[in-house]
Amino acid sequence: MSTTSDAVPRFERTAATSPGTGRWRRAATSVWRGRDADPRWVRPALLVLLLTTGVLYLVGLSESGWANPFYSAAAQAGSQSWEAWFYGSSDAANAITVDKPPAALWVTGLSVRVFGLSSWSILVPQALEGVAAVALLYATVRRRSTPAAGLIAGALLATTPVAVLMFRFNNPDALLVLLMIAATWAVLTSVDTGRARFLYWAGVFVGLGFLTKQLQVFLVLPGLGLAYLWAAPHGLGRRVRHLLLAGAAVVVAGGWWVAVVELVPDSWRPYVGGSQDNSFLELTFGYNGFGRLTGDETGSVGATHGWGETGLGRMFSSEFGGNVSWLLPAAFLLAIAGFVVTRRAPRTDVRRAGYLAWAGWLLVTFVAFSFMSGIIHPYYTVALAPAVAALVATGAVDLWRLRSARWALPVLAVVVAVSTAWSVVLLSRSADFVPWLRWVVLVAGVLAVAGFVAAAFVRGPVSGQLRSSLRQAGAVAAAIAVLAGPASYSLQTASTAHTGAIVSAGPTVSSGFGMAGGMPGTRGGGQFSGMFAQGGAGGQSGQSGQRTFGPPTGVGGPTGSAGTGLGTRSARGGGVGGLLGASTPGAALTALLEADAGSYSWVAATTGSNNAAGYQLATQEPVMAVGGFNGTDPAPTLAQFQAHVAAGDIHYYIASSSMASTTSGGSDDANEISEWVAANFTATTVDGTTVYDLTAS
Repeated sequence: MSTTSDAVPRFERTAATSPGTGRWRRAATSVWRGRDADPRWVRPALLVLLLTTGVLYLVGLSESGWANPFYSAAAQAGSQSWEAWFYGSSDAANAITVDKPPAALWVTGLSVRVFGLSSWSILVPQALEGVAAVALLYATVRRRSTPAAGLIAGALLATTPVAVLMFRFNNPDALLVLLMIAATWAVLTSVDTGRARFLYWAGVFVGLGFLTKQLQVFLVLPGLGLAYLWAAPHGLGRRVRHLLLAGAAVVVAGGWWVAVVELVPDSWRPYVGGSQDNSFLELTFGYNGFGRLTGDETGSVGATHGWGETGLGRMFSSEFGGNVSWLLPAAFLLAIAGFVVTRRAPRTDVRRAGYLAWAGWLLVTFVAFSFMSGIIHPYYTVALAPAVAALVATGAVDLWRLRSARWALPVLAVVVAVSTAWSVVLLSRSADFVPWLRWVVLVAGVLAVAGFVAAAFVRGPVSGQLRSSLRQAGAVAAAIAVLAGPASYSLQTASTAHTGAIVSAGPTVSSGFGMAGGMPGTRGGGQFSGMFAQGGAGGQSGQSGQRTFGPPTGVGGPTGSAGTGLGTRSARGGGVGGLLGASTPGAALTALLEADAGSYSWVAATTGSNNAAGYQLATQEPVMAVGGFNGTDPAPTLAQFQAHVAAGDIHYYIASSSMASTTSGGSDDANEISEWVAANFTATTVDGTTVYDLTAS
């Protein structure tokens, strides 16, 4: 019998002696403790930031119902048909796609397929993408600066009002922002490590961004390309070759799906929504491409969109300012300061590479958005938020680290003064929203500026301790001055239901599109409310507490039932949505559409994707969106529609009051179809909505 000391009976071995338990304990400690070189507060602070961001983005998420019904219906279609999922079709019978590529819908479609159709399953993916974006921005900034800078950048992104809006909404912008940050992370990691494979991964991320929202992702390329070309630790020839290979990665990652769509015969796939010739390339370079810059967008809703005057002041206007511009002046000022601070650094300095990447992203995107003559919406500005957050965080920390230099604190004082003044202006545009807050911001800003300036010039035998106290007091006051405004707007945004095709962050603002709400159709109408009016039995205007554009949507939630008290309701019992808002059919109309639904490819057809979305979400059956989003696509043509009717593919036609316009050169087939149906079939009224049975002789 062995008497050695290591002969321990198995039942006496404790968790402390178990290697597996030890590994789990070390892993848990590592998660909480973080890197050994970091101060102990860094990892707990990061975890608190991510947890707080998750709460901000997830709590009360389902109150927005279907949010954007246009994309919710496509997610529902993708959960029912893999073909619809692959192409991004509006309906499971694959009549037409949405007017964007499908990457964002791949995510929400899978979520609905796994968890079932609900507001939660549609919106949670975007919220999780937001948390991931904050974490990745932290990682990207901290590696080139400090953990404090990373935490500040993450917090600034998390509390940018338009970011809160988009990460709680089902537009493609949430995934787009995450992929843009991922591309920047990969480029800067390649510069930092000298490993080209990270640059090629950046190309993959940009390619996936193209499959999310087409050419918009390319706005980050000048800054990223310049950062690598300038700072990568290789000879010029290798740097150029690496960039060319990264460009090839963009083409492969984004082009494979385009190739499939363009090569597959038209009769084998759905029509490409938003195009006039069933071509994704035409959609990319036309309606969703150069047309956005020039205003020449064939098939758009009229020639004039009224989305605000072009020019350098657009991002600061009442329509856009409260969404993203709170720290926009600070970002430009601190970018300049950052280049001054790093002016004598070696070519391969990673801090300067970071400034090049973020500043290039910010400048190119800012100029493009400012001078776009085509369709632009306030929520597009979420693409500015990561660059603003990174530049403000990095620049402020770099100046703070140089605070002993006499010039650094006065520069910070100027940045705080400008930011404070602009915050007061933005808060003044929402006169009824926490009116005392602007005075808190103003007082805090004055104290911060005074503290920084005094700390820079104080002298005397006790100056060291006094300067330290003044700096710290100034920093606290500065944080209050620059963060109180956007944080309050973000909380208001998170606590408000948002529905419809065009949404905006923050409370009601003045000096907008000729209305108190500042945006078309917001909280009770405006100059666009007639154009996108609710049809059928009539609907009430959106009421306060609801940020929604176009007609009242009357979001019915997961079941598609009439009105949920989210601040806006369509007429109970039916009614037709407009181009920018879906309808909520009543019980009788829903039952009519669901009856014998399996016998038809489409239970109904109606003009406009949003019109169709409301009926499709209520019935969870395919509804043909005649004419696509704007009702101006030649899909189907009158002859094709007549062939579908003759074959018994469509059960009902629902009359629409979408007021689709062909003044911008779009197809008139939707109007011709409507006239042909009215002339050849008998109209009946169900729940206040005009319906035609296309199977009746």
